[in-house]
Amino acid sequence: MLFKTLLRFSSRYLKKPSNMKFIDIGANLTDTMFQGIYNGSQKHIEDLNHVLQRSWNTGLEHIIVTVGSKIDLPRAKEIIAKDSRLSMTVGIHPTRCNEFIDNDPDKFYEFLCHEIEESRDKVSAVGELGLDYDRLQFCEKETQKKYFEKQLDLADKFELPLFLHCRAAHDDLFEILSRNKEKIRKGGVVHTFDGTLEQARAFMEMGLYIGINGCSLKTEENVKVAAEIPNDRILLETDAPWCEIRPTHAGSKHVKTKFDAVKKKEKWLETHMIAGRCEPAQIIQVLEVLSGVKNIPVEELSEIYYQNTLKLFSNLK
Repeated sequence: MLFKTLLRFSSRYLKKPSNMKFIDIGANLTDTMFQGIYNGSQKHIEDLNHVLQRSWNTGLEHIIVTVGSKIDLPRAKEIIAKDSRLSMTVGIHPTRCNEFIDNDPDKFYEFLCHEIEESRDKVSAVGELGLDYDRLQFCEKETQKKYFEKQLDLADKFELPLFLHCRAAHDDLFEILSRNKEKIRKGGVVHTFDGTLEQARAFMEMGLYIGINGCSLKTEENVKVAAEIPNDRILLETDAPWCEIRPTHAGSKHVKTKFDAVKKKEKWLETHMIAGRCEPAQIIQVLEVLSGVKNIPVEELSEIYYQNTLKLFSNLK
């Protein structure tokens, strides 16, 4: 019964909230879930256009499509060509850094340069890049570190900000960034931040922003940290189709905007979300949690976070 109540608000009637606007700095729109494919099986028709329309109706003015692998790039370029309100990152996720070795490191670096040059006006950041020590089965530490550092050359060469991934690797990430700080001329953001307040402060002292989404607000400790991060250093994101705010999450009690959703993917409706698949429209829920824990009106925070985003990503202005 509680689940049904949480999903009551119909996206069909959702209109842009007055006096609020958003930019989602990280959505994985290349994921096959938005083509109706889950674990290799087609469950419903491709519905990215419906997902995007819900986003625009919610108040989103721009979405940055996250790229983390060579295979993501063709689909990302196809998606961002759909609308001027879409751009992308270009980079290799830490768990995919073996792509450098598999494709010859120097040639692969030049390939990434070419991809940025080819879509320069639509590339918002270098990324998703960084370190991930929770999933070393995909790529070992030394390879991750080597090609994370190599990708910092892209940020320097093209004067782009960084879209950073950090999982269980704060010390090494911080050390590499500190050693290469002259290359980070346009700053960056540590996305899906779920670390300690001390770690957040260390990144902020480097001039970096902190990206907050549902995964940043799971536990009571997460919520306490988010409440203490200065508003002028926060950017909003969803990491869709991941990182939805679930009823079991500590921050969920502050969520006010609800969406209709179907529980079974095969029961897809164009007016409904898919339960368990996060969409950019749900960025409003991230804002509501931050508003609740900081005790600041959503309209006020919305404007602050929007302006923060424009400061970091110059091609969105």
